[in-house]
Amino acid sequence: MDFTLSNASLTAAARTRGGELTSLRDQTGTEYIWQGGPAFWSGQNPILFPIVGSLKDGKVNAGVQICKMGRHGFARQSEFTLTDQGPDFTVLELRESPETLAQFPFPFVLQVRHQLLENGFSTTFTVENPGPEPLPFCIGAHTAIRCPLFANETFEDYELTFDQPEDGDTLLLNAHGLLLDGETEPMLHSGKADLDYAVFRRLDTLIFQGLRSQRVSLRHKTSGRGVSLDFRDFPMIAFWTKPGAPFLCMEPWHGCAAYTGETGRFQDKPHALTLAPGERKELTYTFTLLNA
Repeated sequence: MDFTLSNASLTAAARTRGGELTSLRDQTGTEYIWQGGPAFWSGQNPILFPIVGSLKDGKVNAGVQICKMGRHGFARQSEFTLTDQGPDFTVLELRESPETLAQFPFPFVLQVRHQLLENGFSTTFTVENPGPEPLPFCIGAHTAIRCPLFANETFEDYELTFDQPEDGDTLLLNAHGLLLDGETEPMLHSGKADLDYAVFRRLDTLIFQGLRSQRVSLRHKTSGRGVSLDFRDFPMIAFWTKPGAPFLCMEPWHGCAAYTGETGRFQDKPHALTLAPGERKELTYTFTLLNA
């Protein structure tokens, strides 16, 4: 099921399949979210839950039993239920089912609220543990922003700019999507990184943790147009595209792919969260449009 959201300046679309926001247009009709395409990637804005990235050997020990899931978990392929909506927001919910319990043996409630703002949108994840045992999980977003946004522009015309003068290193992945223990590569210089398909051809994904910044902007170097992402509730931020693809995924993460040398226990995964019975956790990220 699809839904339309609107306010005085923006229109958007959301759907129950995957629980994601799939469109964001301004008053000029400019679309900011990648609409998907088989030539590069059919995804748009998937929700990563209850894992982020890949598991080592496709499994992880959750204490109750061994969890087996594909990359980024099952939420992105699940059918959510509409629980609330208004002209400019929607709330979608996912709970455990026989299909999820076969992969992840925990009851859970995942609510996703997409809210249009004056010049952007916010997405709030609320995870609740209704069960009798601790609930471990990771969660993240994978929002594909069209890049370039306008005709006569190129991907390389854009840059990433953080709100603090970061000189950060990207974590490195192996060919199986696992993080390499202790291996990084310098990437940010004074809080900036130029976009270059050659970098993504070589590294696949840029992944940062421990940054001082709470906001990162994807903007055209000359015009200043683009988007800004507030990821203050998330300890990691990642960027991904396919060489030649006209989009850049901007991904706030609470959790990440397995490290090559990790213990194999879910609770030991970096930045994984654990909720006590009856506990809930709320995390929000916000995109703001940059018009100049």
